[in-house]
Amino acid sequence: MNRILPLATLLTATVLASCQSNQSNNPLVTPPVLPESSVSAIQEEEKLAHLVEQYRTESFEFSPISATFQGLKQYNDKFGPIISKQNRQKQRVFENQYFEKINHIDSSKLKAQALLTYKIFKGDREQSLASSKYPFHLAPINQMNGMHNFYAVLGSGQSAQPFSNEKDYRNFMKRSLGFAEWMESVVQSMKLGVKKGVVLPRSIVEKLIPQLKAHVVDNIEDSVFYSPLQSIPEDITGKARQNLKTEYSAMIEETIVPAYRKTLQYISTDYLAHSRKSVGLSDLPNGKSWYEYMIQVHTTLPLTAEEIHNFGLSEVSRILSEMKKVKHQVSFKGNLAEFFNFLRTDDQFYFEKPEELIHAYEQTKSKIDATLPKLFEVFPQADYVVKPVPDFQAASSAGASYQSPSPDGSRPGIFYINTYNMKSQPKFIMETLSIHEAAPGHHFQIAIQQEVEGLPSFRKYGGYTVFNEGWALYAESLGKELGLFTDPYMWYGRLVDEQLRAMRLVVDTGLHSFGWSRERAIQYMLDNSSMAKSDVESEVERYIVMPGQALAYKVGQRKIRELRSRGEKLLGKKFDIKKFHTQILVDGSLPMPILDEKMEAWFQSIK
Repeated sequence: MNRILPLATLLTATVLASCQSNQSNNPLVTPPVLPESSVSAIQEEEKLAHLVEQYRTESFEFSPISATFQGLKQYNDKFGPIISKQNRQKQRVFENQYFEKINHIDSSKLKAQALLTYKIFKGDREQSLASSKYPFHLAPINQMNGMHNFYAVLGSGQSAQPFSNEKDYRNFMKRSLGFAEWMESVVQSMKLGVKKGVVLPRSIVEKLIPQLKAHVVDNIEDSVFYSPLQSIPEDITGKARQNLKTEYSAMIEETIVPAYRKTLQYISTDYLAHSRKSVGLSDLPNGKSWYEYMIQVHTTLPLTAEEIHNFGLSEVSRILSEMKKVKHQVSFKGNLAEFFNFLRTDDQFYFEKPEELIHAYEQTKSKIDATLPKLFEVFPQADYVVKPVPDFQAASSAGASYQSPSPDGSRPGIFYINTYNMKSQPKFIMETLSIHEAAPGHHFQIAIQQEVEGLPSFRKYGGYTVFNEGWALYAESLGKELGLFTDPYMWYGRLVDEQLRAMRLVVDTGLHSFGWSRERAIQYMLDNSSMAKSDVESEVERYIVMPGQALAYKVGQRKIRELRSRGEKLLGKKFDIKKFHTQILVDGSLPMPILDEKMEAWFQSIK
């Protein structure tokens, strides 16, 4: 596969090649003297490159597990700081130092890729500093996010934590001591949250309890953390093998299980009793401002809750009209509500066994992969595989998700399908869900971003919800152009997915800005879709604990579609859809205002 180079890098390389080709190899010829302005620009670019790389290296002190995901093995035994006032202050000081440093770089001398990096890095520091106004630390775990779930996946041997030799096992044993200390700080932070009136809703706490309970086992062989001991490398033999197994087993029994047990005991007794009846962020102290901040974080745009809510209502109405067309197309006799019920309950739309579902998605993968050259010229080098969501987190997880491949290519991307409730996985969403989570959705966007040469590391492994999810939803809209959605029910599946994202605009803002209850949000989604009730409940509870995240999908899709329409209108016959997609993806995940500037510059360069 050819190397993937960002647009700005390609332009720079072309200019340099041209300059070099005009130079003589004669040593008597004096090399050209660069203008003072060029020298100054190079110096600023070098300062910037050093700054962002220095930030990345130092930031691993706060998040060494992210270093593991980036393939940096020297951090594999470290967990990270506990939740404390001192550590929060330390991170604020760190962020402020780099905000001051980036302001000492003269951005007027930066161009192309360097200017993008400058804008992104500065914006990230501003956003990070602004986050310190809000008490995220008082509710550090929930049923969707939290180290209690994440660490179990990491320790299962099925994620980025390596278990290839004895040192790898001992690294995880040492890391687990930090995990136990962190879990203790979770309890202390949530106790403080009770005192300050920042607590999770009761329905969320009730979902959190069984997740913790799953890891409080009497027999350590029943623990997901025991899995790496069932596949100890064969070259670890004799006494070394026995000692490792003994010590690792003791780590599970004496460190991991007690950490979960103590957290479970507090949350299931004391904390549950103090959980709140309300669900919206606006019901918490300074909650209105907090939600406005979350809208900006997840959309990168100056949008209000009211305009997002109204956009959602309009889209829900439009998509319902499209669904009615499908109802008529398949000759269903009955109203739309009856059609929804038919799709929820008829056995023809569902598999009976999880393995059948996974196999069907593997077949869908092959079908979609064959169509992609129609619209794309750049493809990720890494492949992806389809797997079921691990049992211990399936009950509270989303219907599907994606995990990026390892940077070195040793581990493929993973498209996770939740097989917990087979009635929440209808056959008619397979094409659209596969497009969204895998190719050409998240897998294309994230894997290509990691593989692009020349991007600073913080851009390779960072990202923005509005770009990532906006791209994945835009990718769904390409289905018919790829030759998919020929079955009317599969097209209905596409509408189901888009309707879900449109309803999210209404429900998220409803919950966090307009005082909606959990029950009202659930009923709204049931009235406007054929989703299973269990799936709707899981979705609504996701929005409750992830304010603003659900807004990113439709907002990002709208912006990318707007850019495509602008390019088609401006360029006419010169517009090339493959090159458009390359330019959207090739500089990695960008905030929407920066993406707009970049694409407009590209349009003008080929006009």
